[in-house]
Amino acid sequence: MPMNIPSTSDTEIFDVIGVGAGFSGLYLAHRLTTGGWTFAGFEAGPSVGGTWFWNTYPGARCDVESIYYSYSFDKALQQEWTWSQRFAPQAEILSYINHVADRFDLRKHFTFNTRVVGARWNATDRLWKVQLDNGETRCSRYLVSGAGGLSTPKDFDVPGLQNFEGLQVSTSRWNIELHELAGKRVAVIGTGSSGVQAIPLIAEVAEHVTVFQRTPNYVMPARNTELTPEQVDSIKGDYHAIREECRHSLGGIPDRPTPDKAFDVSAEERQRRYELAYERSGFNGVGAEFADLLTDVEANKTASEFIHDKIREIVKDPATAELLVPKYHPLGAKRSCFGTDYYETFNRPNVSLVSLRDEPIETTTANAIVTSKRAYEADIVVLAIGFDAFTGPLYGLNLTGASGRKLQDAWRDGVRTYLGIMAADLPNFFMVAGPQSPALASNVVMTIEQAVDWIADLMEYARDSGASVIEATVEGQNDWVDISEETVTGTLYATTDSWYRGSNVAGKPNTFLGYLGGVGKYRRMCAEIARRGYPGVEIDGEARVRHLGRIHQEIS
Repeated sequence: MPMNIPSTSDTEIFDVIGVGAGFSGLYLAHRLTTGGWTFAGFEAGPSVGGTWFWNTYPGARCDVESIYYSYSFDKALQQEWTWSQRFAPQAEILSYINHVADRFDLRKHFTFNTRVVGARWNATDRLWKVQLDNGETRCSRYLVSGAGGLSTPKDFDVPGLQNFEGLQVSTSRWNIELHELAGKRVAVIGTGSSGVQAIPLIAEVAEHVTVFQRTPNYVMPARNTELTPEQVDSIKGDYHAIREECRHSLGGIPDRPTPDKAFDVSAEERQRRYELAYERSGFNGVGAEFADLLTDVEANKTASEFIHDKIREIVKDPATAELLVPKYHPLGAKRSCFGTDYYETFNRPNVSLVSLRDEPIETTTANAIVTSKRAYEADIVVLAIGFDAFTGPLYGLNLTGASGRKLQDAWRDGVRTYLGIMAADLPNFFMVAGPQSPALASNVVMTIEQAVDWIADLMEYARDSGASVIEATVEGQNDWVDISEETVTGTLYATTDSWYRGSNVAGKPNTFLGYLGGVGKYRRMCAEIARRGYPGVEIDGEARVRHLGRIHQEIS
């Protein structure tokens, strides 16, 4: 059982404080409380759900298939829950999260409508002192962030937006009904995932929609369908094997990449495979058709040009089609989007497209967006401009480490983590699916479960050893940064600025925010690290000899 720590005040001391009540926070609460740890969770929202509580914009749904984007830790849960669609909408995902919270009685572990706004490590007491936005403080042995990678909206950097007198709404904090846009002139700024999902539905009700696009993206048809009873029965009958395949795959979903390279086959065979992939799932896994699509520019062009031609086929106006063709980055080097009738929407007479590369926004007036060429009148502005990914939620915790330095100062020149789970100078602090973990390019629920289990195992290892302080060493952290960068070097991800590298936020250091070696290899790496006694980690002042680079090379 967790050791008791004498308190020097009347404040209750918890074994663990967790931040967030989404997929990460709920599984964290379940795993730790069933292991005997005392746990207190804090959630800024009024209920469970995390990102899926807030993301209620029209068309919001997951772009990972429902049967994979769900918990695998409980066999009975898998059997009793039935997904209705291949790609579940937001409301269904939130319903699932609520079901999990109720089924395992997890709400009692959380305080809602309460945000963690500061946390400082007290080396004398070996405790985290956690500051809440209501002015209260709590203390714990361990502090774990389950705040998520895409939960902190980026600042709205639209010039003159404060002048606009109409309705402003953000996809990241949607707070109106779709019908409130009926008959209105709507300006949508941003064509990332949320914009791609929302624009077709907004266009169905609005008088006119003006879409402001900076960088055209690759938008694949989601091919969403209802799941038949036969499909559901087949999945549930084989769930164990499906989950095992996910755990040891590249992206946390069943993927069987071919060893073929793009130019190993004829142009006709490439076309046939691309057509099959496009009709089946809209290129659900870039690189799955050929092994070199994310490493060879010329190979990638064959797939990129296939999508370019699809856009030109769908969009009737040639000038609009050319604006929508993504010419500024290779296919897959930025996050591709999955949508329904996105390109078809630009054939509607009430939809127009503005390229911000050709005419940047200069200011906003009371009733218009003004570019370098003209003013576009609007009654409503929809801001679909994304998140301060991965680091934003962590910086919001205002963590002060053992040296008295804040995390954002330590990472001023770039993110540095150990496995995307720990950071030097932050004893007894863990991140679930943090930066430089596989979370960026994987089925994040699979990554969340693996991270929570590894964190819990490490805490139990320390407890069983009679230790009370766990910290990543600087050397171990440096090793992981090198390993993480090695997985990016040589890929087309390294050629492109995107939120993957933090380039969507002004002043954010250019660091790739994910590990690209694959979910399966990462899992095996973490397991081997545990088996060898946690090299790269210092436990009660004793540093484990590190050989992370060697271990990573040895893992198949």
